[in-house]
Amino acid sequence: MLGKNTLKFIKSLQQKKFRKQENAFFVEGAKNVTELLQSDFECIYLLYTPRFKSEYPDLVRSCGGQKYETTEAVLVATGSFSSNDYALAVARIKPDAPLQVEKGELALALDEVRDPGNLGTIIRIADWYGIRKLYLSQQCADFYNPKVLNASMGSFSRVSFQYVSLEPVLSAIELPVYGAFLEGKSIHSLDIEPEGIILVGNESKGISPGLEPFVSQKVTIPSFGRAESLNVAIATAVLCDNFRRMGGLS
Repeated sequence: MLGKNTLKFIKSLQQKKFRKQENAFFVEGAKNVTELLQSDFECIYLLYTPRFKSEYPDLVRSCGGQKYETTEAVLVATGSFSSNDYALAVARIKPDAPLQVEKGELALALDEVRDPGNLGTIIRIADWYGIRKLYLSQQCADFYNPKVLNASMGSFSRVSFQYVSLEPVLSAIELPVYGAFLEGKSIHSLDIEPEGIILVGNESKGISPGLEPFVSQKVTIPSFGRAESLNVAIATAVLCDNFRRMGGLS
C-alpha cells in the first residue's frame, strides 16, 4: 500500500537539499518516466495509473523498484505537474564520475546557467546533436531539479555531466575551447573541426572574465536584426548545429 510517508518523501525531493540528503530524484509524465525506466538509472519507486500500465505493461513489469498503481490526483499532489495521468518515478542519483573529452569529440561547458528551463533545454539540445558530455559550473542550476528534467524531455538519461570549477578544466584540456561572445568571430565564417568544448555563459552576464584566457577562439552568431542577444539555449543550439554542419554530419 502506498503510504503517507512515501508520498511525503517523494514530495520532499522537489527541494535540492532533500535530493542531496536522500541521493534521489523524481521524474513525472509518460515521456520522462519511460525514458528513465529504459535507462541505467536505478528506479526506487514507480507510481502509475491504469492508463500507464495499459500502454507500457512491459516497463511496469520490468521495473525493479517498489510499484504502486494510483490515481492522477495522487500524482498531481505528489509531483510538480498540474496534470499527470500517467506516472511518476523515483530513482537514485548516480555517483559522480569525472569526464574526459577525447580527440574528435565535442562537449559543452556551461558557465553559471542558472535557469532550470534553460539547462533542461540545453541537455535536450546536446542529446539531439550527439553531445554526451557537459561540464557545469558550480553555480549552474541543479541537474536533478524537476524543472530541468521536465525541460530535457528524457534527454537527461543519455548525457553525462560533472559539476566542476571550469578554470582548471579548461586550462588543462588539450582541445580547442570555443567561447560564445558577442564580439567573437562569426560562426558562419569559421572552418573548424567539430571537436573540443563549446563554452556558453550566464543568461545575463555571459562568460565570466576569469574564463576568457582559456578560450581558444571567441565565436558569435551573426545578427541580421535589432535584438540585443539570444536566449542561451537557443544560442547553444545554433552553435551546435554549425559545428555539426562543418563536420559534414547530416
